Amino acid sequence: MIVKPADAERTVAHPPKDILAFLFFGPDEGLIRERAERAAKSVVPDLSDAFRVADLDDSVLSGDPARLADEAAAISMLGGRRVVRVRGAGNTLSKTFEAFFDNPKGDALIVVEAGDLAKSASLRRVFEEADNAAAIACYPDNDRDLATVVRDTLKAEGLTISAEALDDAVARLGSDRGVTRREIEKLALYAKDKGKVALEDVRAVMGDEAEARVDEVCDAAGEGNIALLDTALERLWSEDMSPIAILRIAMGHFQRLALAKVEAERGEGIETAMRRLRPPVHFMRATSFKTQARNWSEARLGEALDLLLEAEVLCKTTGVPAEAVCGRTFFNVAAMARRRE
Repeated sequence: MIVKPADAERTVAHPPKDILAFLFFGPDEGLIRERAERAAKSVVPDLSDAFRVADLDDSVLSGDPARLADEAAAISMLGGRRVVRVRGAGNTLSKTFEAFFDNPKGDALIVVEAGDLAKSASLRRVFEEADNAAAIACYPDNDRDLATVVRDTLKAEGLTISAEALDDAVARLGSDRGVTRREIEKLALYAKDKGKVALEDVRAVMGDEAEARVDEVCDAAGEGNIALLDTALERLWSEDMSPIAILRIAMGHFQRLALAKVEAERGEGIETAMRRLRPPVHFMRATSFKTQARNWSEARLGEALDLLLEAEVLCKTTGVPAEAVCGRTFFNVAAMARRRE
């Protein structure tokens, strides 16, 4: 059976009695691990219990397909239902699971972790079509899901969070649930005695001031704001930021602009294109990013990327001061931004 995204958390926390196995798959590896562990803990709270938990992987089952039924039918020496965990599963196990679902053994809950399976993947199809198994896709959190994760995690630690701090935290998260959890845990530890998490707490724990300065340089150059660019570069030089590191971050910024530009011109609109970027554009930079994406053409974005790449090569291969090369390149990019085609 296919579990809808809206029902995933509830189903994992309280597996239906007729479900013998779960398949967790998708691009978010952290969420796959989190949901797999939650499903397993609904049966065995202590996953280190060797008597009640069997850990297998794709290679083990591929070499010995009967092992699945053997482990599922095994009885714990100390009593209690068992869990069989299968990690790194691929399409080579499709027939193994198909045969098991047709003739299941024992009452163990089987928890399977796979990668980002295509719709046509045979392993995914086996779980989706079985009446006694469930397939759950694990995709990166959207802003609403992230906000819920942040609030709920902090609430469990006795903390609340201000609206502006929540917006800022959400803008910094989203690519992987595991990374998200670790970042929120650090935030909770930092603010444990405060009762309420404020914006400055989020920026102190989850923000990188030097990276924020580079973002300021990128936006100033992308907007063609010469005065702001000059000031932002001076701040970076005072912090001994590596010119090569700055150039690489800038290349990432202009690559993201180019990607958003292409997606927007397919008819989706710039806002939709921006929402699809991972990591997402920070809300405090959204207006600037949108303006840049609208003002730059694909051709000029390509030219800007060429300039930045050439600057990195010059910094690495010549004796010219790297800061001078970097600064000149950004001013050239800013001059390009001031042109209109």
